[in-house]
Amino acid sequence: MARTQEPIVLDDAAWERVVRVTNGAAAPCYQCGVCTATCPWGLVKDETVSIRKLIGEAQLGSEGWEEALWLCTTCKLCEDRCPRGVPISEVILALRNLAWKDRREPPHYRSLLWGEYWDGNPWGRPPSQRTAWAAGLELPEFSAADHELLYYVGCTASYDRRMQRLARAIVSLLRGAGVSFGTLGESEPCCGDAVRSVGHREYAQEIAARTAQVFQEAGVGTVITTSPHCFDMFARQYPRYSESFRPLHYTQCLWELIEGGRLRLDQPVNMRVTYHDPCYLGRHHQIYEEPRQILASIPGIELVEMEHNREWALCCGAGGGRMWTETAAGERFSDIRAKEAGETGAEAIVTACSFCISCLEDSVKTTGLEGMRVLDVSEVAALALKPKPAKARAKTARS
Repeated sequence: MARTQEPIVLDDAAWERVVRVTNGAAAPCYQCGVCTATCPWGLVKDETVSIRKLIGEAQLGSEGWEEALWLCTTCKLCEDRCPRGVPISEVILALRNLAWKDRREPPHYRSLLWGEYWDGNPWGRPPSQRTAWAAGLELPEFSAADHELLYYVGCTASYDRRMQRLARAIVSLLRGAGVSFGTLGESEPCCGDAVRSVGHREYAQEIAARTAQVFQEAGVGTVITTSPHCFDMFARQYPRYSESFRPLHYTQCLWELIEGGRLRLDQPVNMRVTYHDPCYLGRHHQIYEEPRQILASIPGIELVEMEHNREWALCCGAGGGRMWTETAAGERFSDIRAKEAGETGAEAIVTACSFCISCLEDSVKTTGLEGMRVLDVSEVAALALKPKPAKARAKTARS
């Protein structure tokens, strides 16, 4: 006699919670599996992140349904190919929010939130050290009456020693173009991206509302960011709190300055490079060409493309909160990406995101790509600035 199995009973209350927390965003999903087949985790693990399985288990109220949630890098590769247009990355973040409510979040993310609470940044560093990167630059405090734009440095470029070089490069480029700008110095608040990326929606909204108020009170009209993640927050999350300022990623700003004839990159930089598209600049905001145009405008630069580029580019693995967790060796997307870059014969991988730089630099070391450099677009562009005479440099520093 065939053995009978217990029937699977749908948990209506659990499903109603899922629908409510995601605002019904997952409803159009018809379980085709395109997202599962597209997910880059399939390149490094036996089992990829299955969105339809996640939704199904959440609907059933299964024990441990949330475990796969924290793998997603919100790279949007699956979302761009979804035939129903389901905003999958937003569904993932909403489900993470549900996990926080149930106290099922990974314990190490709690320290990230405490760092934000006590120090105002995910690095857990004091605000008094926020401007250490700018030693000797004599940067003015932003004034709406005196400055064209606010340079929002961001937490990572302020505190991470490697990424501080990006901030200094951007300053040199703005000064080279004669742009009047200021920063918020030690008073610069966090944008809230790190908190949002791990799914704590309410706290991220609180941070965003405070920062938007700071911008409003300062009279900010245009703000440029070092990080695509900060830019994403300002462009997509902040309009609900303030529409008084125009956010730009620094690559957009630099290309505007080059096109307008204000920034000249005339110093030859003889280098064969390949460009890695950051997910939060490319797929999230369709900013593919500006970084390439900046590189192409530099004499001596030879730009070669990796097999997967633009909308097909492979994620570095740091998005969606993965920057704040350890990824096991052998499961790092950036290893695959570094090898793909090596196949182009490039001397350097150039990107425009500090998270990507961090992952790619680690992978270049571990994959044995001797001589391969990892650089930011701002660093390459700064090499192409012709040195100014001493008097001109002194005058620029005071402005």
